[in-house]
Amino acid sequence: MPGENEKRPGILQDLNWRLEAAAFAGLFGLLRLLGVERASAFGGGLLRALGPLTGTHKTVRRNLLIAFPDMDPAERDRLAVEQWEQTGRTFAELAVMDRLTPESGRIDLVGMERLHAVRDSGRPVVLISGHLANFEVMAAVIMAAGVPCQVTYRAANNPYVDAQIRKARERYGIRLFAPKGDGTRELMAGMKRGDSIALLVDQKYSQGPEVEFFGQPVNASPGAARLALKFGTVMQPLSVVRLPGVRFRVTAHEPIHVPDTGDKAADVLAGIQAANRFVEDRVREHPVDWFWVHKRWPPEVYQSLGSLDRR
Repeated sequence: MPGENEKRPGILQDLNWRLEAAAFAGLFGLLRLLGVERASAFGGGLLRALGPLTGTHKTVRRNLLIAFPDMDPAERDRLAVEQWEQTGRTFAELAVMDRLTPESGRIDLVGMERLHAVRDSGRPVVLISGHLANFEVMAAVIMAAGVPCQVTYRAANNPYVDAQIRKARERYGIRLFAPKGDGTRELMAGMKRGDSIALLVDQKYSQGPEVEFFGQPVNASPGAARLALKFGTVMQPLSVVRLPGVRFRVTAHEPIHVPDTGDKAADVLAGIQAANRFVEDRVREHPVDWFWVHKRWPPEVYQSLGSLDRR
């Protein structure tokens, strides 16, 4: 399944990919048989039990210490465990995302008039958010609102698994775009056609401009602010919160206007900072909902923590 210009894998690599894909398909099939409630609970319970035993748990604890240095250590430890349940639920729910659309009755919508205004205007915007709760739900809401949109994602390393993930998302109307490099050219082409784009702005981006996130420096992707400035449009923030009973609340917030002073670098930087501040505010409101397992900060920030055992 590699593309025409991609190097074909060896026989053993291809066999390994196919075996992984078969196991993945079996798991997704089981989760769909379980149904929404039981699938979500299964995924949450599994990672709540196994996650703290992995090496990644140290990253989770370090991230929480960076973000909430004044929090009671016992509370941070509780959050470190509970966020694994959220991550497990989100993964399991991917198998049943076609049953987690606004039509399912499981999503409370706030500020939908903003998305309808985007739809009716015929002009593109840059939809932004972070890895909050089940972030797939936000994409389902964008589609249900009728906003023509390209949703970017990172393709799975295993192309057979990637095809299954794409199929799962296609069930609820998602048009996925896996950019090569930073994907700027392709995204610009989409916006010229009138398509909005959806970006998660809280991922590590080693070459990006430096902004502040939870009082510490991070490198952030400039893409969202740069495209909004170029096309004279806004960044439209969305958030999602997990509610009891495999329910969610999706909110379309006040648009973020990227300044246009003529100093492009400064304007883009201000826009990036505003986008990251938006995510930080949402994480502070519901810290258990964020994806704490990835290394968001640069190495020197982690090195400054010292030993977690003393905290």
